[in-house]
Amino acid sequence: MLSKEIAKLLNEQVNKELYSAYLYLGMSCYYEEENLAGFANWFMVQTQEERDHAMLFLRYLQNNGEKVELENVLAEKVAYDGYDQPLAKTMEHERTVTASINNIYAAALAEKDFRTTQFLDWFIKEQGEEEKNADDLIKKFKLFGNDPKGLYLLDSELAARVYAAPSLVLD
Repeated sequence: MLSKEIAKLLNEQVNKELYSAYLYLGMSCYYEEENLAGFANWFMVQTQEERDHAMLFLRYLQNNGEKVELENVLAEKVAYDGYDQPLAKTMEHERTVTASINNIYAAALAEKDFRTTQFLDWFIKEQGEEEKNADDLIKKFKLFGNDPKGLYLLDSELAARVYAAPSLVLD
């Protein structure tokens, strides 16, 4: 059984993950409108991943007899002034998500809720990958994004990204 505090934090994380999906969906739309289908694809894959993360948290709550409390997910109204702005926003956002998951982990550890810490281990690793992916994309854009041919090749590379469902199995 989860404590009220851990259940509350996990519920908040469900909603944060849904927000992440919505944020990345907006970025995907932005790049699609800018005729950068590869960037749009990269962010669509991000959208799918974040949606699945929300579902994993949701299922964990349900498997532990907790009520899921969904909140409204509001679209962020953003007008980007350059192709690099969503990339910087992505890194900032992923660091925020990492801090949130670390906070849940610390609370679970303090309560000796080892089942929840074990569940969160996958997300801790995943967030490391998320931050590295965002950082790699920013670095590639800095190298190639200001050259039209380089931008075309980077966009083509991002178009090849495919979605892979998370490998976390819940009991």
